Amino acid sequence: MARKLRVDFEGAIHHVTVRGIERRRLFRDDEDRNRFLLRLKEAVEEYGVRLYLFCMMENHVHLVLETPGANLSAFMRKLQTAYAVYFNLRHGRSGHLMQGRFWSQLVSGDEYLLRLSRYVHLNPVVVGHADCLPVEERRRMLRHYRWSSYRGYVGLTTSLECVAEEPLLRLVGGEGARARLRYRRFVEAALATEDQEFRDELKAARWAVGNAEFQQRIQAEYNRQVASVRRMEDVALRRVRAAVAPEIVLRRVAGEYGIRPEALRQRQYGVRARAVAAYLLLRHAGMNQREIAEFLGMRTGVAVCLQLKRLRTRMGGDAQLAEQINRLANCSLSEQRKKI
Repeated sequence: MARKLRVDFEGAIHHVTVRGIERRRLFRDDEDRNRFLLRLKEAVEEYGVRLYLFCMMENHVHLVLETPGANLSAFMRKLQTAYAVYFNLRHGRSGHLMQGRFWSQLVSGDEYLLRLSRYVHLNPVVVGHADCLPVEERRRMLRHYRWSSYRGYVGLTTSLECVAEEPLLRLVGGEGARARLRYRRFVEAALATEDQEFRDELKAARWAVGNAEFQQRIQAEYNRQVASVRRMEDVALRRVRAAVAPEIVLRRVAGEYGIRPEALRQRQYGVRARAVAAYLLLRHAGMNQREIAEFLGMRTGVAVCLQLKRLRTRMGGDAQLAEQINRLANCSLSEQRKKI
């Protein structure tokens, strides 16, 4: 397929990763980080996404979220565009900030989601030099790291309103402070004994993390969406094939102006009828300006462009002319459909 299909559906849970282009920094200081959090909060509210957790690193960001509206792509497009525009303006740069669009995996909403949350929250102390530090030092770093949702989860700071903590805290059992304590112990236990099995599973998974039943369900959903996209592509292809034949356009325009179709391909004939024919050929016959120039015997595509510009100006001030051209277009399309 021409583009990568991102499987999404109502209630899907996604692990999303955004990376800086060429591994460059996404954040240069705390002002950048705070602006990203603001844009994230705005996008969550606008698209009705349930943000379970996040972790912002120097050159990449992890998000774990649910899409009740099956709108992951729209949500991410808003978030990435809004932040990139801010970043480029503030730092006087241009061009892409992020590597591609984004990377995502579907996640089962059970123990896999819980283990994924631990993996994401531990990011600040498992990359770079931090991975070599003693366990107690890494624990201290983790509890003081401001740019993830971990401190809110374990009660070290006020939780962000845009983060939905309840589903994950329910997975560890208990309520209130008890649930937060259990979650802290669950995450920090991996500082001493790393969950390498889950890391390997996460790395090996193509686009879904979960048990065999979940994998089969996602495969079935993927197949359904692929079939749907192909049907849409087939419809688009049929529409292209249904473009009006140039000869139909000439015959309709010639009949409207009481002349022979051949006359429209002669330079000496009146400009108005030829301009109307050029307009319809461009809009409904799938021809470009150079092809129209050759078909109508005009000198160049530039000549076609000038005639079209003048015609559009006239249409803006002449409702009768605009109505006439719209009628010719409908008649031409109707004739073409009868031939298919």
